[in-house]
Amino acid sequence: MSFSLSEQNDTIIALATPQGVGAIAVIRLSGKDAIQLTNEVFFGKNLSIQESHTIHFGTIRDGEKIIDEVLVSLFIAPKSFTKENVVEISTHGSSYIVNQVLKLFIRKGVRPAKPGEFTQRAFLNGQFDLAQAEAVADLIHADSETSHQAALSQMRGGFSSEIQELRNRLIHFASMIELELDFGEEDVEFASREELRALVERLLRVVEELILSFDLGNVIKNGVPTVIAGKPNAGKSTLLNALLNEEKAIVSEIAGTTRDFIEDEINIGGVIFRFIDTAGLRETTDIIEAIGVSRTQEKMKSASLILYLFDLGDTDLVEINRDINKLENQGVPFLKVANKVDKGNSQLISELKDKYPDTIFISAGNKENLEELKSRILVLVNLDKFRTGNTVVTNVRHYDSLVKTRESLLDILTGLDNEVTNDFVAMDIRRSLHFLGEITGEITTDDLLENIFRNFCIGK
Repeated sequence: MSFSLSEQNDTIIALATPQGVGAIAVIRLSGKDAIQLTNEVFFGKNLSIQESHTIHFGTIRDGEKIIDEVLVSLFIAPKSFTKENVVEISTHGSSYIVNQVLKLFIRKGVRPAKPGEFTQRAFLNGQFDLAQAEAVADLIHADSETSHQAALSQMRGGFSSEIQELRNRLIHFASMIELELDFGEEDVEFASREELRALVERLLRVVEELILSFDLGNVIKNGVPTVIAGKPNAGKSTLLNALLNEEKAIVSEIAGTTRDFIEDEINIGGVIFRFIDTAGLRETTDIIEAIGVSRTQEKMKSASLILYLFDLGDTDLVEINRDINKLENQGVPFLKVANKVDKGNSQLISELKDKYPDTIFISAGNKENLEELKSRILVLVNLDKFRTGNTVVTNVRHYDSLVKTRESLLDILTGLDNEVTNDFVAMDIRRSLHFLGEITGEITTDDLLENIFRNFCIGK
């Protein structure tokens, strides 16, 4: 999905609202001839003499045939999303009407837009950088408060400005070292090596912090994979149903009812958690159940959080100690959740409170103490860094470029330690600038742009 120069000069059209029947539909055009071509089929005011950011009522006609009564919104270049002439036609939400309007414009030479083409034009015309363009797609797909905040912050340039500041500092030193290369025979120093070292060390600290933020960013964007694990009949399916407020999982007194795993999403405190109800952990001769137990163990290894659930009426402290030791060796954060508190023996409850005071006591069947469980889950995820306004990396492409930037910055320090010549130092600085430039789009390739924008919806 690459765009030729001639295609970039085309006027394009697409439905900007979701497919299907609704109260209204919005059809978007962008390009030099968008207003002129709309004016040829619009009966109302003369659009060619109207001001930008105005709305006009009239009809869209195919010859003498009225297709629909519409509202036409005008955005005259460069005061539009794409920085081109943009027209948005609000029609009634009939798929027949939408198709008739689209076909009318296509017959007049307007080209159907490709996925993400409106946003790509905005990027190519300097409306925003590549990181901000990617945030547009993230904002559209945001399904929680935190993912919305992260996308909005990136779209408004929070992440880009931090990257640009790093890049500008490096550009200054790169130019000074390049200047030294021009005067190589005169043994002059325009760029202090100690100042360069101090700058690179500062940049490394910032880059490291951004790299470390990716784990949190990934959670914000994609949700927290949370495994509910424990013995058969510990109440895992009951807990999932209670959290979801629906009968998602089959609940039975028969141990081993859940043979595979069941997954669903829950919004807790503005964060999406992907809860996974797994097969009970036990030794079994049942082949199907054994496969489910194996999959449970794999899910636990890849989880960001484990809810270790045990039945207070069907276990003892020795068994709980053994399970906790296994979980600690896995290195995945976990919460100890004691279920069926209404049926548990008082001695075990007392022992748990003494040895594991952080245990959460619930009754999934009676939906007792679930709010405390949710609060503890949020604490363990720890969104304080994000909520204090720190920049958080949510995009795997940005993470990859930052890792490569870190490697290049470390190469600069190694070169300074070994007193390498200026041309090698300059080469490492250029590599760092290249990887930082990939994030904001100052360094791009057709393949990179195609990979990014093909994941957008048509009409955006």
